[in-house]
Amino acid sequence: MTSAIPLIGGIPAGPELLIILLVLVLLFGANKIPKLARSTGQAMGEFKKGREEVEDELKQMQEGDLSSGTETEATETTEATTEDDDLETEKESST
Repeated sequence: MTSAIPLIGGIPAGPELLIILLVLVLLFGANKIPKLARSTGQAMGEFKKGREEVEDELKQMQEGDLSSGTETEATETTEATTEDDDLETEKESST
């Protein structure tokens, strides 16, 4: 039987990783690689910070919608109670 050979390999390890690192050093130079890694890390940090801010804003908007609905119900209940009190006061004054 023949075994299936994947067309796309997995994560490079061993000699493949060494060759990739050697090519990177030749292309960018030894001085540029730490700068590239640092800027990549800063970009990832900024992205994470922005994502968290958006998530917080969405949560605040959802909580605002829920609390505004509760406030509306509370206001309606208060208005109904005030109207009932006014009617009772009118009845008492007429008798």
